[in-house]
Amino acid sequence: MIAHKNFDLTDYNAYRVKSICKNAFFPENEEDLIELYTKKQDYVLIGSGHNIICSKAYYNADFIIFNGNFNKLKVDEIASVIEAEAGATIYEVSNLAQKYALSGAEFFYDIPSSVGGAVVMNAGTKEGETKNILSKVRYLDLADMQVKEKNSEDLELSYRNSLFQKQKDKVILKAWFQLQQGNAEHIKSVMEASKARRWEKQPREYPNCGSVYKRPPGRFVGPMLDELGLKGFRIGGAEVSKKHSGFIVNIGDATGKDILELIKYTKEKVKINFDIDLEVEQRII
Repeated sequence: MIAHKNFDLTDYNAYRVKSICKNAFFPENEEDLIELYTKKQDYVLIGSGHNIICSKAYYNADFIIFNGNFNKLKVDEIASVIEAEAGATIYEVSNLAQKYALSGAEFFYDIPSSVGGAVVMNAGTKEGETKNILSKVRYLDLADMQVKEKNSEDLELSYRNSLFQKQKDKVILKAWFQLQQGNAEHIKSVMEASKARRWEKQPREYPNCGSVYKRPPGRFVGPMLDELGLKGFRIGGAEVSKKHSGFIVNIGDATGKDILELIKYTKEKVKINFDIDLEVEQRII
């Protein structure tokens, strides 16, 4: 296990907000993780950092990070199953599936997320959701420090939600994805087409953490913000994206405070004009 003091989190959050934590731990296996949580439980746990807002410049706290570690992948060709540790990326899962001509994970290809984060958020697009292919999850239950497994139907998976969001004392270790046999070339073409559609609409040229808000029933966030003239609106270095108003981008040295103030402002405007309470999809730490 690798550990760092006064660790710079800038490259570990997709907004690229400058932030430092007191200590950072990078566990390599379940034993490392159990050792950490046996000592104490008040860690901040992050994965690939693609769905978090660092609200502080300095955290007097210890972080556990799954990013470039705890990321082993295994494929069972006969059963068409991919087994992935929580720190693996779903990009890696989709590429491995394509390599073995396994279909079902194509929508994972261009969603930036760790496996653990994808399960917690039930990550997805209009082309598919994690729950569609998730078969089982292995996790550490901090309530009794036991490693347990649950099938997907017992994980309360719904739109951008899961059991793991409601019960914070459960740490995802591994996930199994049930796929089906397909054609490798066709799978690759679907993946590339999906990526092209997303890059055409999304502001990939600036640091961002994807869609800021959950989609309210019957409405789309971007068009509402466009109607309010908020496209391109800035607070500090944070901007409502000119390319897609449902995104906030860091156009230069944005702080967590800038991002949160911009969220507060846009939420208030939507509430006043549409009587809709926008729900933030991203995790504020």
